[in-house]
Amino acid sequence: MSSSNAGDRSIAGGSPGPLREVPVDWEALEDAFENNAPEVHSYLHLATGEVLRVVDGVADPQMHVRIASDGTYLRVDPVSSREQYRWMERFIPMVDEIDLRGKLTQAIDGKGAFRRFKDVLMNYATERERWFAFRSERLRTFMEAWLQAHAIQPVARQLWVEPPPSSALEPSPESSEEAPKSQSGRRPRNAETMRQSLRELAETLGPRELETLTGFAEFLKARRAARGFAHHHEHMTQERGAGAPTAASKGDDEDPT
Repeated sequence: MSSSNAGDRSIAGGSPGPLREVPVDWEALEDAFENNAPEVHSYLHLATGEVLRVVDGVADPQMHVRIASDGTYLRVDPVSSREQYRWMERFIPMVDEIDLRGKLTQAIDGKGAFRRFKDVLMNYATERERWFAFRSERLRTFMEAWLQAHAIQPVARQLWVEPPPSSALEPSPESSEEAPKSQSGRRPRNAETMRQSLRELAETLGPRELETLTGFAEFLKARRAARGFAHHHEHMTQERGAGAPTAASKGDDEDPT
């Protein structure tokens, strides 16, 4: 396996070569750097900048092998739990409220520190936002160092805007002003509206419900990524097969005369 393969690359390996421009999906990459669960494996696609997440027990067991042999994928090295624990230690002295500082200090003592830390901040919206900003800044520092070590130059991603349907461009005089209903009788909602509804719903849930919701969302994301990769792999296989003419096809190319 060559050094260009995804599984063989590491930050410590050699001096970086020429910079490769990649339209990095920062949000997905940040999530990959934060998640260091042993059953979760993330890969950066060096052409599209998207992050593929493979979860043991959910994805095809052969997917790791296929990705490792695909030089367009680079395995993401997440930030260790020890380092992320240091972030909590450094954040606590920055909290102004003495009572909250005490609760956070007690929360990170012992097993389950990360969950207890987040649970305490659930009731302190301002400090929770400060923590998210603090953590994102630390993650971005690690991400930029990792990208630089792999000679990757992040570039802006092209935003794809879904064009309006033809019916919206040429409305029928008999059309109603209200959106058409689906077969279930409900009017369809766009993705942004549903995301907003999900955010509002999440604010009303407790820690356990949030953990369940997050786990299911991770499952859906992993399944979608797995299907996308499988489709890409099948497409590439078909293209390679089409590029190699068979004996029958060679005979068809000959002049029958």
